[in-house]
Amino acid sequence: MSSAFARYESFLIHNVSTISSLESTLRSVTWFLPGRFKDAELASEALSALLNTMSLYHDTLLAQIVRSDPKYKPLIPLSQHSRYTRAWSDKDNRYKWAARALEIIRFVELVVEMGMARKVSVKTKWRGIVLLEIIKATLRLLLVRITRRPLLSPPIPERDFDPASITPPSNTSSPTLAPSSAPSSAPSTPEHLRNNHSPLPPHSLLTPPPPMQSPIPIEDFLLPKALTTSSVKAPTYLVKPLSSPKDWLAEVIYIVRPLVYASLLSSDRESGRPMTVTIMMELIARNLRRTPSSSSSLERSEYARRDRDLLWYLLRGSIWRSYTRPKLQAFADKTAHAPLLGLLSAFIKDWMPLIEDYYYYTAP
Repeated sequence: MSSAFARYESFLIHNVSTISSLESTLRSVTWFLPGRFKDAELASEALSALLNTMSLYHDTLLAQIVRSDPKYKPLIPLSQHSRYTRAWSDKDNRYKWAARALEIIRFVELVVEMGMARKVSVKTKWRGIVLLEIIKATLRLLLVRITRRPLLSPPIPERDFDPASITPPSNTSSPTLAPSSAPSSAPSTPEHLRNNHSPLPPHSLLTPPPPMQSPIPIEDFLLPKALTTSSVKAPTYLVKPLSSPKDWLAEVIYIVRPLVYASLLSSDRESGRPMTVTIMMELIARNLRRTPSSSSSLERSEYARRDRDLLWYLLRGSIWRSYTRPKLQAFADKTAHAPLLGLLSAFIKDWMPLIEDYYYYTAP
């Protein structure tokens, strides 16, 4: 088994650019599979889960190769998110494995729901969903307990390098070619090919004109290169620890919110009570959380992402049934025969039943 993994890793390293392009292409295809044939949505999500899981493995392996290569220099500096999550993964094995487990569950949860919808009763399916939410909430609380800081999403470092820039190691020489060594110095130029004449002065007609625009001010040139407070901080301190009980309460409420929503939906899927309770928890957590300082850009971006995720409530519960779905249905009907817009109309009609039938398409 270890030799099989070693052969696959060698294949990945020598074909990393091709594999990355193939992953991107297949991931794009999964968006257009639903509605094309029977159980197309299951095939689409199974392929998507497989691609995401394999990408996680590939990113882990390639990151190890990049970090072990002393000659590798990134074109752009690492993002604050990658610095923070990688530092915690290196510092604590519990964080590393809990974060990976949380991401793998996120990759496969929709496939698991689709399988349960086809094999078990509705009641058993919702029990399975609640069990998944319990596991996810436990892992998130464990990550917060380890770091004592707000949870970032995703909790693992994202790919922050170009796979094409990785050069495969050349440990072995070609068996068909004789070994050769590079010359110690460049060959000298023969005497009859040397140019001993002094160059002619440049002609005015052949000289390029001077640039018309004024040179860049020195401040504008140096400002992007200046170090910020985040650049010199230790990676684990890019997010400040939770200090007050109010900060801890806000984070715990935000983490258990999906579990509460799934538990309420398992017993009451018709009324607006699950939606009302969950939105109230969102607003309470938002009002209790601290206001990060201007230098805490990583924490500010995480809170901005949480605020943007409030738009997902337009595709959930009673809001979806009473407002969003009628609007989308009317738009799809009007544009069904319009040029180009007809493609968008067909895309919307293919995805609307999936939003209604499956919880994890729009789950918090």
